[in-house]
Amino acid sequence: MTTRPERHEAAEYYFTYIDQVPAGDICEQLESQLESVRQLSAGITESQSLHRYAPGKWTIRDVMNHLSDCERLFVGRAFWFARGFESPLPSFDQELAASSARAGDRNWTDIAAEFEAIRAGTIAFFRSLPEEAWARRGIASDNPFTVRALAYMCVGHVSHHTKILRERYLQP
Repeated sequence: MTTRPERHEAAEYYFTYIDQVPAGDICEQLESQLESVRQLSAGITESQSLHRYAPGKWTIRDVMNHLSDCERLFVGRAFWFARGFESPLPSFDQELAASSARAGDRNWTDIAAEFEAIRAGTIAFFRSLPEEAWARRGIASDNPFTVRALAYMCVGHVSHHTKILRERYLQP
């Protein structure tokens, strides 16, 4: 699927992520981004992964765990809508999820590997969709989404946060 979502396919807020996705096949972008995240995470040590760039901000472990949580959420929503379910889906509280995950109690290697496994599942899911499923839509967090917009959000959300990791967490 290469068609970029139109502005009515998600709430304007989510275009913060969607607009970061370059032109091209979205499944190929999911795959290439997995490799760039792999390289980024391989360069982060266990001790660096506990770094936060300011008091009250998440650690690198928290950020990576957040990427996994949101990827699961976006794909879960995409599954729901792609398969034709019409009931609205609930909101997601990222702060509650982050505090409940207790990423600081886990090791960095496992957190990074978890994201890779989730992304592999994301790629398999989106590659399996019939053409008509990409335009299916539904409501989540009181906002409209198409399956296509959710695929783009997976890439854009990771782009957004890896940029923050590079600029705010990993600068000497």
